[in-house]
Amino acid sequence: MASSAIEDIFESSLNLEERHLQEGYNEGYNDGLASGKEEGREVGLKVGFEVGEELGFYKGCVEVWKAAFEICPDGFSARVQRNVKQMAELIERYPILEPENEGVQDLMDALRTKFKAVSAMLSVRLGYEGFPGLKAEDKAGF
Repeated sequence: MASSAIEDIFESSLNLEERHLQEGYNEGYNDGLASGKEEGREVGLKVGFEVGEELGFYKGCVEVWKAAFEICPDGFSARVQRNVKQMAELIERYPILEPENEGVQDLMDALRTKFKAVSAMLSVRLGYEGFPGLKAEDKAGF
């Protein structure tokens, strides 16, 4: 009888350690899950804002260039006009409400490339605070 009482004491000690280990793991997991969701939300808002800002910038440039084409249609080459039209189509195709769409990055890369091409054809440097790859000395306005 005495040996079974001693075994019960050691068994409860071993179970106590395992129980505390499991409780600590569960608490850590739940805390990590909550903080991970909050951090993910913050990063998502930041990245979403940056994407929206960049798309808005390109949309604004396209609208200004289209207005310039209407005012002076012979002042711009057909190549420039075609590239601006292609930029507009890329902007329209961008899946704003589908952030998990796998083609998002390819569309944004194509849009950036088109913008650089049009800017080079027009010999202008355009950008805004936070524009990807823009150096302070490259900032220019209209």
